[in-house]
Amino acid sequence: MKALRPLANGIVAVLLLIAAGLLPALADTTRLDDLFQQLQSATDEEAGAITQNIWIEWSKSGSASMDLLLKRGQDALAAGDPQSAIDHLTALIDHAPDFPEGYNERATAYFQIGQLGLSIADIARTLALNPRHFGALSGLGMIFEQLNEPDKALEVYREALKINPHMKDVQDAVKRLEAQLGGQEL
Repeated sequence: MKALRPLANGIVAVLLLIAAGLLPALADTTRLDDLFQQLQSATDEEAGAITQNIWIEWSKSGSASMDLLLKRGQDALAAGDPQSAIDHLTALIDHAPDFPEGYNERATAYFQIGQLGLSIADIARTLALNPRHFGALSGLGMIFEQLNEPDKALEVYREALKINPHMKDVQDAVKRLEAQLGGQEL
């Protein structure tokens, strides 16, 4: 029995480490669930702050180094340098392949340089990792519009609005596409 005690202590220690590692992730998920629930019943004025908090949560990789690579990619995009953004975001994805925001930001950079296929691939990965990513859905809608596929764009925009009904640009796109398509069912 004494021989099993170190093994049991080791198992308990491992379980505590696992639990400690999972608790922040669960807290983030719980926070996101709460934010998304608030977003559904928020006024337009309240929705801005809620949406900002969702983006803040999505930007947390759990690693200061990965957060820095994301920030550098975002800064490069803001500075109008999508190629540098792609470089930083590719490094991020190489080191954190399960972090959806890296793919989402790189999809934006690819879109900016006209690489729509690569952008769609990164959006697909973003949505596989984070199905509630209304920003990725919105971007996919813009790509479908650019590809002259308004029916697909409308479908994607509607899905985005189910998640975040307060996106004015997406609301406007839906109205425009519904008028363009004559209100026909898809």
